[in-house]
Amino acid sequence: MLVFSKMLINPVVVAPTIAAVGLSFYSYGFPRVGTCLEIGAVQILLVIMFSLYLRKISVFGHRIFLIYAVPLGLAITWAAAFLLTEAGVYSYKGCDVNVPASNIISEHCRKHVSSMKHCRVDTSYALKSSPWFRFPYPLQWGTPVFEWKMALVMCAVSIIASVDSVGSYHASSLLAASRPPTPGVVSRGIGLEGLCSVLAGLWGTGTGSTTLTENVHTIAVTKMGSRRAVELGACALILLSLIGKVGGFIASIPEVMVAALLCFMWAMLSALGLSNLRYSEAGSSRNIIIVGLSLFFSLSVPAYFQQYGISPDTNLSVPSYLHPYIVASHGPFRSKYGGLNYFLNTLLSLNMVIAFLVAVILDNTVPGSQQERGVYVWSETEAARREPAITKDYELPFRVSRIFRWVNWVGF
Repeated sequence: MLVFSKMLINPVVVAPTIAAVGLSFYSYGFPRVGTCLEIGAVQILLVIMFSLYLRKISVFGHRIFLIYAVPLGLAITWAAAFLLTEAGVYSYKGCDVNVPASNIISEHCRKHVSSMKHCRVDTSYALKSSPWFRFPYPLQWGTPVFEWKMALVMCAVSIIASVDSVGSYHASSLLAASRPPTPGVVSRGIGLEGLCSVLAGLWGTGTGSTTLTENVHTIAVTKMGSRRAVELGACALILLSLIGKVGGFIASIPEVMVAALLCFMWAMLSALGLSNLRYSEAGSSRNIIIVGLSLFFSLSVPAYFQQYGISPDTNLSVPSYLHPYIVASHGPFRSKYGGLNYFLNTLLSLNMVIAFLVAVILDNTVPGSQQERGVYVWSETEAARREPAITKDYELPFRVSRIFRWVNWVGF
């Protein structure tokens, strides 16, 4: 991974790969918001107002609206939806929200079924049914099931997800006014993300662990680059995980509000991904063509694969995030090797995979100077060891690295 990242991964590769992740969910965002426009659209407008129109307003020296645009918008919208629910705005005489839509006979109830199911805040019983305290432990949902075909797909996706990490590490070092990390530090970060993914699997979270690009933007906005802030935040999250009502409250947030929130977050992710081009010559025709082709094919090629997932004769609507799993068994690759079909159909129906493959091939085969490509410059290992400032910035906290001196990727 060390040699791979140094030679192949540069801003022209990182930018479209990250942007494709955000753009790939366009079919989920506003269609879900549209199920209750008076809640979802208001939340989007609030977040836009706080983050853009009120971003320069300071309260006690802090730009509260810019920093907390998302939680403020979510809190205000949730409070409004709660008041509307309690006031009976979404309660209709003779209609029961718990009755499946297919079993509703009354035309009056059918007309308002979308509002009852998506605008109300009490349709989920997660908050009421969750305990006050619970202790999460490994394998609490049973022994994990291992499928080698899906494991290969996840390995490939994890490698491509590390492209995001490489770009974020470099950008964070510049925002924190520090020297770029050494190749060993980059490998250490990616290795620890892998370790956290293993722990996530044991605890049954259902997702892996990777770098969140939005946090780079958070550093730029708050001017806070201290690792102590991250450590305190991690401790707070661990403590909150012991309180079942916190998880129940989060799970009870209506889906329309989650979709409205993600409309903003995914848009930010796409823009932050493309912002990596500032480290290269963004106006270069070479880079413009590479990024344009990567983004277009990242949407077009998966659409070609995903059209095999649903029969033309069915009216079943399947969320976009489930399409790769449908394509796995019904995609265009239909050789006599079932495992190979599963791997290729699934992998090539993922937007970020296509964006990465197109960008990495073109960026490393089309001639271009290092300045034009924006080739990342990393600190040299030996020089970093001689500079106390770099050692202080990148050493493991609480002198943990002394215990793992025998592991090469833990050090510089």
